[in-house]
Parts: sequence; C-alpha cells; structure tokens
Amino acid sequence: MLKVLFTAAVVLAVASVSFAATLPASSIHGNYIEARTADVYTGPCFANGEADQVGTEAVFGWKIDNGDWHGVKLAGLSVVAVIRSAHTLGLSSEPVNPAKAVLIVDSRADAEQRLALQSFARHMGGDLLASVVKVDYVPIELTIQGGNIHGGGARLTAGSLAEIQTRAMTAADHICGNEEVWYPPLTKTEHVMPAYALENTFTGDGLGETWHNRFKRSGFLGTFQVASE
Repeated sequence: MLKVLFTAAVVLAVASVSFAATLPASSIHGNYIEARTADVYTGPCFANGEADQVGTEAVFGWKIDNGDWHGVKLAGLSVVAVIRSAHTLGLSSEPVNPAKAVLIVDSRADAEQRLALQSFARHMGGDLLASVVKVDYVPIELTIQGGNIHGGGARLTAGSLAEIQTRAMTAADHICGNEEVWYPPLTKTEHVMPAYALENTFTGDGLGETWHNRFKRSGFLGTFQVASE
C-alpha cells in the first residue's frame, strides 16, 4: 500500500513539474508609438532622397498596460526615448550608427519604478540607448483613439518635452504608388502598423538639437509583449 502511495506521489510530482514547464513566462505588454524625421512608409525615390539627409532623430515610447520588470510592477506607467544618431536611422548602408539618447520617465512612478522603467527602455532600445545623456521626469500620456491601434490615431505627450500625434494612412499618402514599410520599427513589437505623423516634437535638452517635424509618413503605432526580466 505504501509503495502504491509513493508511486502515485512521484507521478503527481512529475506531472506538476511538466505542467509548470508549459505555463507561459510572465510578460510585460502594452502599446508602442514612434515618429522619426524621415518617412518610414515610402518608395525608393523618396527614401534615397532622404538617406543621410534627414531621419537622424526619433521619439518613441511605451505605455505599459500590465506586467513587471525585475519584479517591479509597472502597470499604467510609461517611458519615452528620444534619440539623435549620426546617420539616418535604419539605413542599411550604415550598420554602425552611434546615437545619443534622452530618456523621459513617467513622473508618477516611485523611485523603484523609475529605475525599472529606465532598465526596460534600455532593454527594448538596445544599442540605440547605449549612450543616455540625460533622464527627465514628467507626466506621460499615450492615448489611442477609439482604444484600438488599427484606427491609426494616437497622441503621446511627455510633459512639454516631446509629442507625437498620428493618424491612419490614407490613399492620398500613396504618392508614387509603390510605397512599403522601408524601415522597421526601432524596437521589438508584437504587432505594428505605419502611421502618418501629424506631429513629432522634441523641445528638451541633451541632444544639442530640438525639432518640430510635421506631416510625414514617419510613424509607427503598435503593441509589444516581451518576457519579464
């Protein structure tokens, strides 16, 4: 009888381990927005004309719907990165493209959350955020029009330092007729779509430049989901 009970317990333990192994790892997910100073949805004629002339600046940010990073809960908080690079971002002929970055962290976060948001942004931004020269703390809001990214309409504000506003692409945005997503997003996304940037502004310090770039096919709107660290 004892042998039977012991065998059953071993089987149950093995089954429990197997079940646990199939459970999804904890993740962090939410919405993503991006705008650059060069078209990302375009044809070769426009892209070649802009290469290494514009497109060295970008604002991109994440709003976390749920999840944690290094054990710190970040639901409802946001972080924004602003970068200026040596060459047009995503240009295949310039695989080495050093950049300076400013991080803008949601001022609603507590001290522990602020550090976690910076760590998360650096992880998502990779080499683009290897040289962060300044960190600012202001209220950040990312509003998706209609609550659905497929509509293409969204607005990101990071205090008075940065702003992105987008709308969906329309037939009028197909100027040469052979447009495509020329440059991929600057970070890993779960789902993403190009968007028309009505506004792309940075007025902060740290990059040696500010910009107010409007009315370009230079935006992305999407969602992200990555495993928590």
